[in-house]
Amino acid sequence: MLIVCGLIAAGIIGVIFGSQTATDTFTFNTRNPNVGAALWTLQIISTTLPLYLAPVIFARFIVREPVDYLKITPKFPPVLLLLILSIMICSSPVMEVLVNVNQKLVLPAPLKSLEDALRAMEAQAQKATEAMLQMKTISDMLFAVLVVGLLTAIAEEFLFRGCLQTIMIRWTGNPHAAIWITAILFSAFHMEFFTFLPRVALGVFFGYFVMWSGSIWTSVWAHFLNNATQVVILYLYSQKRITLDPNDQHVFNYQSYALSLIIILILLFMYRNTAKGKSPLLS
Repeated sequence: MLIVCGLIAAGIIGVIFGSQTATDTFTFNTRNPNVGAALWTLQIISTTLPLYLAPVIFARFIVREPVDYLKITPKFPPVLLLLILSIMICSSPVMEVLVNVNQKLVLPAPLKSLEDALRAMEAQAQKATEAMLQMKTISDMLFAVLVVGLLTAIAEEFLFRGCLQTIMIRWTGNPHAAIWITAILFSAFHMEFFTFLPRVALGVFFGYFVMWSGSIWTSVWAHFLNNATQVVILYLYSQKRITLDPNDQHVFNYQSYALSLIIILILLFMYRNTAKGKSPLLS
């Protein structure tokens, strides 16, 4: 499906923008002013759309268990959304630690060529992201929030925390193992080795949000908050509205790291109890 949608996207780009832009899009030639729009077209048609269709088709027409695999029930305590917002805000220092640890990881010497290839791939992906996120107006920013924040969150959560996590739970018989396996696969799917650990952590958060609440919309909300926040911060920084560099991974200190971890654990404890209908502060 990804290949077919990719070919369709390439054809649409060629028709709308011309063959040269199609070539420049796949070589990430950002000097072409049409490449940004073409990359958005490629992203939506070749990635977001098939990622959404695959789990929906699988759940509805193959296994015929859409309720169990998609978990689209909206029936959960609304306060969980507030707890998720708090967890995502308070997790920033912990994520910074994981990013910094990840950046220092190196593969063994025999795998040096693989590491170089991974770095080159990540650099290319970064160029594509920068071309897509050249936001000059609020409308550009809102469009990016819609696609990167909302649509991507829905598609990826339906696939990973919906179908794949359910499959892993049934295969392993262990929900905790299933959450961690799915989180690792989720991070590996993005093919960004040097942000692997923080994305695994996010996947674990998302997995427990769904397992405890029984609803995919809790992880969609968390995923949306993570992606949309990055888009908004990048826009504000590019417009010189804020001085905080979104690429700066040395914002917090050791006390912040420890406090962040403690607060996250408390909030997760409250989330679990609230989702299960217990008093938030009781075990």
